[in-house]
Amino acid sequence: MIDLTGMNITMASGKGGTGKTTVAVNFAWFLANAGYPVQYLDCDVEEPNGHIFLKPSIQASFATEVMVPVVDQEKCTSCGECGVKCQFHAIVNLPGDTLIFPGLCHGCGLCSAVCPVGAITEGTREIGIIEKGKGVKEIEFAHGILNVGEAMAVPLIKKVKDERKDPNIHIIDAPPGTSCPVVATLNGSDAVIMVTEPTPFGLHDLTIAIDVAKLLNIPTGVVVNRDQGSYPPLDNYLKANNIPVLAVIPEDADIARHYSQGDMILESLPHYVDTYRSLVTNLEKLLNTHGMRAGRTQS
Repeated sequence: MIDLTGMNITMASGKGGTGKTTVAVNFAWFLANAGYPVQYLDCDVEEPNGHIFLKPSIQASFATEVMVPVVDQEKCTSCGECGVKCQFHAIVNLPGDTLIFPGLCHGCGLCSAVCPVGAITEGTREIGIIEKGKGVKEIEFAHGILNVGEAMAVPLIKKVKDERKDPNIHIIDAPPGTSCPVVATLNGSDAVIMVTEPTPFGLHDLTIAIDVAKLLNIPTGVVVNRDQGSYPPLDNYLKANNIPVLAVIPEDADIARHYSQGDMILESLPHYVDTYRSLVTNLEKLLNTHGMRAGRTQS
């Protein structure tokens, strides 16, 4: 049996509304209740909601900043070198003026490096905050909250992941979808648990998300949530692609009721403990199949 301690287990989904966070927080609760050291990292920084269920006592809060270029217009010769070299079109050179668009800037620092007259220096701007503390069952907790209107989620996600502490099992709650923030969250994962629903939309977006995980070479299994019986298109896809089903959670009005109240499902409906026990067992089988070693942690 594999020791999950120190591993990065990311909960993801191709689309929003599949129940990813519900599965993630209850998975963290189950592991903590079983005696494992657990840390929950909410990387869905645009709309984090794991705290609603884990109810952490926030012990620290701090701003996260990224680099933004500052132009000394008196030194600037409007040569255009910085604007030409910027891959993200965050700099526009006008006669007598160089404009910076912070929302497009990725903070790479290239502009200051290529400026021939040293007119560009590196300043900072705040993109959001990180809060951390301890939740129920002594679960270590951290999440990021992106500033309203901020387009750059990836730097904040990386800062949240920097809060990982060993020897915890790191349960990482990814944003929905398959965009850059999702890739940044998945990167460095030891395993991905994709939470899907047995619907045409759920299957369509699941296939895209699994393709991303395959490109990153991360072992991947699926949790089917809100199951209402066999859904052949999903069953056929998973079988054809040799993707294991780690757990099946039925459509249950009681789950929806307790979720809407911010309750932990495994506390309110303890008969689902066996479902999460099978999730752990099947996850261990998945990791064994891929030759994973105990306590492996990636950057």
